[in-house]
Amino acid sequence: MWSFTWSAACLTTLFTTVLTSPIQPRAQGPWLALDTNFPDPSFVQADDGTWYAFGTNGNGKRIQVASSPDFNTWTLLDKEALPTLAGWETEVDHWAPDVVRRNDGKYVLYYSGEAKEMVRHHCVGVAVSESTDPTGPYIPNSDPLSCRLDQGGSIDPAGFLDKDGSRYVVFKVDGNSIGHGGDCNNGVEPLVATPVLLQKVAEDGFTLVGDAVQILDRDDSDGPLVEAPNLILHGDTYFLFYSTHCFTDPLYDVRYATSKSVTGPFVKSGKKLIQGGEGNGGGLNLTSPGGGTVCGCGDKMLFHAFCRDDVRCAYAANVFIDGESVSIA
Repeated sequence: MWSFTWSAACLTTLFTTVLTSPIQPRAQGPWLALDTNFPDPSFVQADDGTWYAFGTNGNGKRIQVASSPDFNTWTLLDKEALPTLAGWETEVDHWAPDVVRRNDGKYVLYYSGEAKEMVRHHCVGVAVSESTDPTGPYIPNSDPLSCRLDQGGSIDPAGFLDKDGSRYVVFKVDGNSIGHGGDCNNGVEPLVATPVLLQKVAEDGFTLVGDAVQILDRDDSDGPLVEAPNLILHGDTYFLFYSTHCFTDPLYDVRYATSKSVTGPFVKSGKKLIQGGEGNGGGLNLTSPGGGTVCGCGDKMLFHAFCRDDVRCAYAANVFIDGESVSIA
């Protein structure tokens, strides 16, 4: 997901996707990137400058892929990134993919898959591209990176490359999947923890190095959970972006926390970077926006929101970071 050579581009005109009619130009704020079901979008930039986005299962694919030459106009590709599965996972629920580029030029795909051992609960899977093509195909490792099924499972992985070359994966422990009912199955006391963990990995992107450490968890301001973590370094500050509340709730949003150390402590800003309604600029009335991914450059973002019943379209935004403050440009 990360590149350290990207530069910001001021958005002056918007675009027509291959899936929709022309969109009215907007001066600022988020814009519609893919007018189709493409939840939990993440993205990476290839050596030739092309952007590739990856989305949760939909449109007949386990892992969806889209591309863009400029981050403005996006095209959904007829490509299955994960044509084969590992032995531990079922056919359903391939959620929240994230892709990073390795030093050898190959790409590593992280994703959430349903565990055969405990259906309706999930593990973080890892797959490596056959070649240096970021669209795949990706070949899954035989073993998942994390399960923690006794705590509800592991979901929403995202890779991170630190300034010293160390690699990490952040993910959520899916505690609300073993909650006691209510909002996202975790609205009834006693509420279950939904911590975000940081796992160091080797240069291959998946061999575990040491134990995972907790860097965030929900509190009362977050509703039933925190999820969809995404970690970047900008200047000397680590930014952890995440979503709060249930993905079907109008309160679903994107927030961020900051730290001077990759292992924390991370301090929540309390700011809703992306929220439901019309308060994000650009004139869009967003419904339950979340699952945000910000690139390592700190100036581009993809997220999803409901655009129709049971359809979560992908949206894009330009991001501005000033010190430890983040805003939508």
